Amino acid sequence: MKRRWKLVIALLIAVGVIAGLLIAYLQMSKEREKEGETEKVVAAKSRVRLGTNGEAILTLDAETQKRIALRVEPVSPARMDPELKGYGRVLDPAPLASLAADLDSARTALAASQKEFERLKSLNEQKNASDRALQAAEVTTRREQIQTEALHAQLVLTWGKAIAEQPDLTAFVHSLISLGSVVVRIDLPAGEVLSAVPVSARVFTSNAESNAISAEFLGPAPNIDPQTQGQGLLFFVKTNPTRLVPGTAVEGYLRLPGENLNGFIIPDSAVVRFADQGWIYLQTGQETFTRQKISLDHPQESGWFVQEGINTNARVVVSGAQALLSEEQKYQIKMLD
Repeated sequence: MKRRWKLVIALLIAVGVIAGLLIAYLQMSKEREKEGETEKVVAAKSRVRLGTNGEAILTLDAETQKRIALRVEPVSPARMDPELKGYGRVLDPAPLASLAADLDSARTALAASQKEFERLKSLNEQKNASDRALQAAEVTTRREQIQTEALHAQLVLTWGKAIAEQPDLTAFVHSLISLGSVVVRIDLPAGEVLSAVPVSARVFTSNAESNAISAEFLGPAPNIDPQTQGQGLLFFVKTNPTRLVPGTAVEGYLRLPGENLNGFIIPDSAVVRFADQGWIYLQTGQETFTRQKISLDHPQESGWFVQEGINTNARVVVSGAQALLSEEQKYQIKMLD
């Protein structure tokens, strides 16, 4: 009798466990259905759709725009001198200083030998100096002259005529050694040929926060860079407030003579970087925005000078562009899923 009751109790416990498992399974199924419905709702609320040309169109209502502090402004028309972009570096003045010192020494020796030759020539005419002494002085003067001319030629071949023929080469070299001034070499892309002599250049370092540095055109470089194989140009940064040092890599924007270019200024805050390109967001409707690629070849103090991809009626997102890019990327991730 006791055994029968034990079996009954065990059976009741087993039934209870099975019932509990069934209830738990049903509850989990309901929760999964709710999660699925929630995911469908989220997908349905995507703010991105594709346009007729495959471009992504973002739709943000007024409340969302306010929440992300989105701000839109009309583009500002601008004009710019023709420019050509090149890359280069700040030159080391030490070899120039050494060569200039040798040349100065040679010129001093030449001046002394010429003076001695003129003295002996005068004495020889008065029969107070021998012809042999005069000939020796003449040979010395000629040797010093050849040495001076050779050093000057070396200076021209190494540093260019514009530097070699500086009115006061000693003062010029001293300014470079003290880093009060620097010489910058800008190399153009291979095959690029200047149609006119540059007026000046704007120089930028790799520092993203650096401002443009004005540089005067000195003249063409005396040789071709073996790596770039492009035409080289020398520029003089007369004052060096940023303390550029030899070897610093720079970007140079060569200002060329000619008619001004018409375009627009895009502020830095409007530009986002994606896939190694520069992009902006244009407002295409009260609540719609599209991403537009722009060229970053012409930096300005107030932003970027752009000619293509924008018209006079364009309105650009100047605050909140990064949030729009993030929203667009979330849509792309969902598409991949």
